[in-house]
Amino acid sequence: MEDPRAKTDASANVDKDPDEWVSGEDPMTPSQASYLKTLCEQAEDEESFEENLSKAEASKRIDALRAKLKL
Repeated sequence: MEDPRAKTDASANVDKDPDEWVSGEDPMTPSQASYLKTLCEQAEDEESFEENLSKAEASKRIDALRAKLKL
């Protein structure tokens, strides 16, 4: 029987806090920027989008907007 605590590397990364990501301070990816901009428009929250966000900050803002939009 498989140990339920065992995780693949990919699923372990999904569960990590963005502040703990090794590459969290890198600039957000083009995909993150596009998705964040779309969510900001949908939520009518243009202030949440900034061009110079880190990957970690973009991820946190995406999560917050998804929660606000109930996605």
